[in-house]
Amino acid sequence: MSSNHLEALANLLADHTSVLILPHNDPDPDAIAAAVGLRYLLMEKFHVESLIAYRGYIEREENKAFVQYLEKPLRHFRRSDLQSAAKIALVDTQPGVGNNPLPPGWIADIVIDHHILRTTSQTAHFMDIRPDVGASATILTHYLMDAGIEPPSQIATALFFGIKTDTMGLSRNTSPLDVQAYFYLQPLIDVDALVHIEQAQVPLAYFQSIAGAIRAGRIYDNDIVMAYVGKLSYPDLSAELADFFMRLKGIQWVFCSGVFRNELILSVRTRNSRIGAGTLVSTVIGEKGTAGGHGTMAAGHIKLQRGDDPQQLAVELEKSLLLSLKGTHAVAYERMI
Repeated sequence: MSSNHLEALANLLADHTSVLILPHNDPDPDAIAAAVGLRYLLMEKFHVESLIAYRGYIEREENKAFVQYLEKPLRHFRRSDLQSAAKIALVDTQPGVGNNPLPPGWIADIVIDHHILRTTSQTAHFMDIRPDVGASATILTHYLMDAGIEPPSQIATALFFGIKTDTMGLSRNTSPLDVQAYFYLQPLIDVDALVHIEQAQVPLAYFQSIAGAIRAGRIYDNDIVMAYVGKLSYPDLSAELADFFMRLKGIQWVFCSGVFRNELILSVRTRNSRIGAGTLVSTVIGEKGTAGGHGTMAAGHIKLQRGDDPQQLAVELEKSLLLSLKGTHAVAYERMI
């Protein structure tokens, strides 16, 4: 399948010299890896230069160490980037979802993603959306494999880290393509660099956030954790805390929310294979904001208006989530500590 995609890309990029690559806002390891993987493919296979630009923040210590290792391949997005690019590519995101710098009304030339297909992506000149695949980095790895291009250690490490992170070491949302890409890349990676990235030291505030989240956490029906943690020091913190709570024995769902700047950010994790986290969050948030994700992990963002009480808004979302999962049954809860 990827060979057909390579042919389609070749036709699209003929006579074009530059591509603007846009990952989603606050890019995570998979988005970063997919972006650098696409940049490498475009140069090696099609001799096309590209620029990677992002909007938001890269504040998680592992992610900062990751981009440092990659020699800072991303720069902050500027509106002028859109005018100067011959083609625009979205990776690990899609048009119209509200979590990338592409303005409404702009058509992306290339869309490569592993989330649920959005109808807005169908306007793209090239589209490769694979919701059954665990990581966008997997798709880019298979492009390189089918092109007969063995990535250098730095690119291989990036793609491997992207796959490992989004699939939690092949333990969630994993397809045969993820497994194949993971073990293809493994002999090529810089092991010392990967250890340094994954074991990046974190500031005292990180542990204070964990302590605060535990104090705020509540357990419902012995299998759901909900925690509104207040102010977030960076957007990804709610996702980190949600991952942390998923380690609690017996827990099937985690809903962790907090405020960064003028947004309420909700992160969801689940072990439940019957109910998709992305679908659930999209349904609950609805028109209030933006949402998306996979079967076992999802996120939502709601812009706060003047006078909004973010904690009350979080409580309302929690009630809606509980109603969706438990119906009208009474839900007993207890604080974690």
